[in-house]
Formats: sequence, structure tokens, C-alpha cells
Amino acid sequence: MRQGMRVSLVLLAVLGNLAWYSSAKANFKGNLTVEIDGFKNKQGQVCASIFAKSQGFPNERDRVVQRQCTKITDIPVKLTFENLPAGSYAVAVMHDSNGDLKLNRNSLGMPIEGFGFSKNPEVRTSAPKFSEAAIVLAGPNTNIQVHLKYF
Repeated sequence: MRQGMRVSLVLLAVLGNLAWYSSAKANFKGNLTVEIDGFKNKQGQVCASIFAKSQGFPNERDRVVQRQCTKITDIPVKLTFENLPAGSYAVAVMHDSNGDLKLNRNSLGMPIEGFGFSKNPEVRTSAPKFSEAAIVLAGPNTNIQVHLKYF
């Protein structure tokens, strides 16, 4: 077999494997488990929302990919989101102590319920940017921790 033909066959095999890998990655679905701690108390429920883009993060409900709320029985609380396509996500969490599905605020606009974000970025005067909270879902099971903050 000539050298040029051998190189062509090897190249073809490598490209075929790369195409298969890209196709498998595009169809990949994984689970994201969010472990939440730092609660002041066990009143009400905790809600976590997953965003796949910066648009609407962290407040716009119509931009949420998946959302879960659960009563607080054991701490830490673990929520698992299933069948998420591979990619970047940011998670916003709130301790909805009165069960109204809103992050309640005082007259100055400061949250009066607990909140947190993936990667636990420092929060001072406003919510973090998507890029500051973004995590990568790249395997079958990804686990993150979110520590709630209260003002």
C-alpha cells in the first residue's frame, strides 16, 4: 500500500471518530444535583431554577430551563434535575419561607428571604452575572453546592 493511501485511511478513521464523538456529545443528556445549605430555618420551601443563557438570569421565570421547589425537611436539601443537554448552566436558589414563589424584598429592595447561586459568587448590591454563576454540565452526573445568603 502506498504511503499516501495509508495516511488517507488513517485520516479518514480519525475524522470518522471525531464525527461520532461530536454527534454523541450533541445528544448527551446528564443530571445536575444541587445541594443547598445555609438555611436560617426550615420554614416554607426551597426553589431552584436553572438557566441556560444570560438572558433573564436570575429573575425571569419564562427563561427557566427547569425549576423545582420542595419543602425543607432535612438540611442540606438535594434537588436533582434530569436529562439536561450538555452545556453551561447557572442556578438560582431561594428560600421561599412564606411559600409565595417570590423572593420577597424590603422597602429598599433588599431580599428578606435567603438566596444563592451556583459557584457561590459574592453578592453585594446586585445579582451576579450569568458568567459568574455558570457551571458546565459535561458528564452523566454533576454535583454542585449552593450556600444560601441572608441580608
